[in-house]
Amino acid sequence: MERVSIKIGPVTFDRADYDAENDVLYLHVGEPRKAEGEETPEGHVLRYASGTHEIVGLTVLGAQRILDRDGELRITIPESVKASADELAPALAAI
Repeated sequence: MERVSIKIGPVTFDRADYDAENDVLYLHVGEPRKAEGEETPEGHVLRYASGTHEIVGLTVLGAQRILDRDGELRITIPESVKASADELAPALAAI
């Protein structure tokens, strides 16, 4: 897991892991921990600290495919925000 600093909307993710074979991007706030997942309208999974509304992670299926197609990633957390390909580049390099 690579250390990164990626701000998406109000959340700054500081750890990333990218599974290039399956095109799945995992972003975390702090060390990965037990969390409850909730699917966004775009099909991503936001992870909240158990019993809270504190975002501790985000899983993006098809991250590179989406960026190649749209040039940005749209995520509802809870308001709709965007992250550009340049902003996500450090995370997509994390292996």
